Amino acid sequence: MDQKTALVVFEDKKIRRIWHNDEWYFSVVDVVGALIDTPDARNYWKVLKHRLLKEGSEVVTKCNQLKLPSSDGKYYETDCANTKNMFRIIQTIPSPRAEPFKQWLSQVGYERVQE
Repeated sequence: MDQKTALVVFEDKKIRRIWHNDEWYFSVVDVVGALIDTPDARNYWKVLKHRLLKEGSEVVTKCNQLKLPSSDGKYYETDCANTKNMFRIIQTIPSPRAEPFKQWLSQVGYERVQE
């Protein structure tokens, strides 16, 4: 990983992020995986994304496909969202971890502003 990409950790879950357009963008699949107990966060996001699109939510269209490193070391285009849109996505996921995650995400954003 280089200086514009970084891993952050929430409750032992790794969240990939990338510095893009002067702000952090977080991997949506990683965030979904941190919030819910499922072996397939990618599929959960696929179903959720489809449901949000059907409901007319614009949050999905505000996700950017950015290249992030995968576990195999290669870079792949990944759905990413900035902090504001990640909060909107989190609100659609029923999870007891949502509130602690929102607080954590706010802290990560605040630390970047302080840098």
